[in-house]
Amino acid sequence: MRGHTEFMANVLVTGGAGYVGSVCCRQLLDQGHSVVVIDDLSTGHRAALPPDITFFQLDVGDRVALSELLRTYQFEAVFHFAAKALIPESIVNPGTFFDSNVASGIVMLEALRAAGIRKFVFSSSAAVYGSPSVMPILEEHPKSPVNAYGESKLMLENVLHWYAKAYGWSVVIFRYFNACGALGDCGENHEPETHLIPLLLQTAAGERSVFEIYGDDYPTPDGTCLRDFIHVVDIAQAHVRALDLLGAQRLDIYNVGTGRAHSIKEVCRAVEAVTGIRLAVKVGPRRLGDPPALCASPNRIKKNLDWKPKHSSLQEIIESAWTWMTTYASRTPSPSLEAVRGSQL
Repeated sequence: MRGHTEFMANVLVTGGAGYVGSVCCRQLLDQGHSVVVIDDLSTGHRAALPPDITFFQLDVGDRVALSELLRTYQFEAVFHFAAKALIPESIVNPGTFFDSNVASGIVMLEALRAAGIRKFVFSSSAAVYGSPSVMPILEEHPKSPVNAYGESKLMLENVLHWYAKAYGWSVVIFRYFNACGALGDCGENHEPETHLIPLLLQTAAGERSVFEIYGDDYPTPDGTCLRDFIHVVDIAQAHVRALDLLGAQRLDIYNVGTGRAHSIKEVCRAVEAVTGIRLAVKVGPRRLGDPPALCASPNRIKKNLDWKPKHSSLQEIIESAWTWMTTYASRTPSPSLEAVRGSQL
């Protein structure tokens, strides 16, 4: 059985001021590892990180600045979270996603290779699967992304396969399902917000007048889409466990999910139960490309990393996110909220 890592690592975290990255930084620090964060702050927030953490505002595609940083610090491993991730934007403006997530990613990998760093953990996505034909989804399931975001993640996964094979890298790839929840003052702070639970909580808080369900005629028990929700703390703890695997030349890929799917209506009811507020909900038309159900098979990560989702009940997810929203998040409504018809999943 695997426990915590037996060594203390000096870890470079890209995109560490973002949602998942900031929580992972705190988990690494709690385990005694040293952390240096780089983030261009295009979507991340410096305030999401401890004030005394070593931080550089830097784009991973800036080869000169990154190479200088790598000459200054000796890193054992790199956790790569930095990416453009707004799915609706990726559909209408795919070029920027391939530029940021693939081209800049390769610039970063070449800088790491020149510095002799060969241990790498990649934040990928269940979006690489597209609309799955079999559930729960195994890591070997065929990949057929339905948006440029998923395609960009899959492209960098493929690049990493060749780096592991040709250069002897040790790589762990995590495919997240629906990351959600909060850790203290670290929560989802996107502009615009497009994810289901924050949108529901904004509705409960009066920041938006109504929540729209995109279709209730799917072949599911209540007609709404089914999704696998995983607490951001559980995701971060998987990353910390991955340090145990980094050593021999290999590439490991893991789904990070619970193996259980909840419907949109079920999540609506759970938010009402936690907040005590009746939500204004309406049903709209389906959106192109929304699969009826997405649910991970987490068997591989449970076996190989001795990991299990300890914080991913709907109640704990929603309670933590609601506490963050009511305690730490800005209460100033954005005038753009009602205009956004983005991904609620």
